[in-house]
Amino acid sequence: MSGDNYHFGDSVSMYGGTGNQGVVHNTFGSSGGEAASPALHEAVQELLRLLGELREQLPPADARMLDDSLPALTDGSGAPEERHRALMAVAGIAASVSTVGGPVVEAVRKVLDLLSGS
Repeated sequence: MSGDNYHFGDSVSMYGGTGNQGVVHNTFGSSGGEAASPALHEAVQELLRLLGELREQLPPADARMLDDSLPALTDGSGAPEERHRALMAVAGIAASVSTVGGPVVEAVRKVLDLLSGS
């Protein structure tokens, strides 16, 4: 897996020397384009941090499944069902790694609670 690139968080692209714009804020809002609450944003950032740590301990096939779920978690523009499916996939992967995945499962629960308004 050496040489693979995985990105969590903001991405900046620069083209040319003037009028540079290109910050992509990977926030987790609703599909209606409204901004996420600060608590939800913080919970998702913590989940992404934990996923970065967990990924290093996964077999390659599980790591790929985790990677496939990340766009729905970081983009925020997907349908609520897509986000929910991605969160459940991440929780399932984390649960299969016994105690190492426990904090990820808890972080997913917190994000789901915040999304449901609980």
